[in-house]
Amino acid sequence: MKNSNLSFIKTTCYNVFIIGFLFLLTACNNGPSKDKTNKTATKDTVKFETIYWNVKAIHPNGQSLDIKMFDNAGESFDIKAIQNSDQDNLLDVKAIVDGEILPVKVLVSKNQYTPVVAITDAGSAYKLKAITPEGEEFEIIGVVRFGNVVIIKALTSKGKFYGVKAISPTGQLNDIKGIKINSQDREMTLKGHSIYAHVKAMHPSDNEDNFTLPKKNITKGPYKSNFERIIWNIKAITPDGKNLDIKAIDAKGNIFDVKAIQDSKQHSFMDIKALVEGTELPVKILQRSTSEEYAPIKAIGTDGTIYDIKALTEDQKKLDIKGISRSGNIIHVKAIDENGEFYGVKAFAPDGKLNAVKGIKIFNRTVEMKVQGHPVYAHLKAISQ
Repeated sequence: MKNSNLSFIKTTCYNVFIIGFLFLLTACNNGPSKDKTNKTATKDTVKFETIYWNVKAIHPNGQSLDIKMFDNAGESFDIKAIQNSDQDNLLDVKAIVDGEILPVKVLVSKNQYTPVVAITDAGSAYKLKAITPEGEEFEIIGVVRFGNVVIIKALTSKGKFYGVKAISPTGQLNDIKGIKINSQDREMTLKGHSIYAHVKAMHPSDNEDNFTLPKKNITKGPYKSNFERIIWNIKAITPDGKNLDIKAIDAKGNIFDVKAIQDSKQHSFMDIKALVEGTELPVKILQRSTSEEYAPIKAIGTDGTIYDIKALTEDQKKLDIKGISRSGNIIHVKAIDENGEFYGVKAFAPDGKLNAVKGIKIFNRTVEMKVQGHPVYAHLKAISQ
């Protein structure tokens, strides 16, 4: 009897061990994966091996000039555009100093041109300069502002402007631009410095380089040159090519237009607004709750009122507009039908030009800012495709 009981106990212990091991193994396999989901916002893309784009000034004869950051001792450091995802539409531009990655910004200035600098953790701001083969240095500056975009150039000793580009290892070209989220001169303060614009490498856009330099200081607001603003329509595109209106809807069911606003000659980076009773309200991607699969997109009233953003079908069904995934600085925006299918969202100009509607992240943090107390995950913009 004792042997029988001992055998039973051994068998039971063995079974318990096996079941416990299998449970532990299953729990490990079903644990959260960093590659699959970002619980604070939208679904992340898979891991991506970082690509460093060279940042150069382009001489009129086609020669490229190195652009470097120079410290107080005269030592130079690399400037790179950093592609850390499968999108190359909006890349951060950074200085790389002894393995440390420093932000590059356009500063607020009372001078005619605004300096482009790298800012250290200690608060030092060091200028960016282009270098000729002969060792001559040309300062990198913000020249003029069109709406949300600041044109960046290299300024020669003879007062000529050279274009500034990011060049990928495979030869792709992006423009180096300053972009603004805030309509005011000062975007933010960083390490004691007033920031005028954030420096990014973006897809090229027509007409931005063709400008007559304004006589006024560019820090006195956007240079519009008597530009008559253009209103772009925002639409969701179905698989069969139909365009669905996208609207803002309040709690009572009242419906308002949602438009992209072109208030200068540039249309590579435009605000998207809800037009509510004569007021243009910001449209943002908000931080999603743990119960939401995708990030909500809302218009925010001056008193904090939230307006839903929906696509309307022909039979007046309301489809959600969401931020569904992230690629680097870009949040992909889609309309979602009742079957869970995704529809693209675009901005259409009256003359037929087309921009993509995307969420834009400026900072490497979950919450970009708060608007009337609401946590903003990304800024909704119409950008060049």
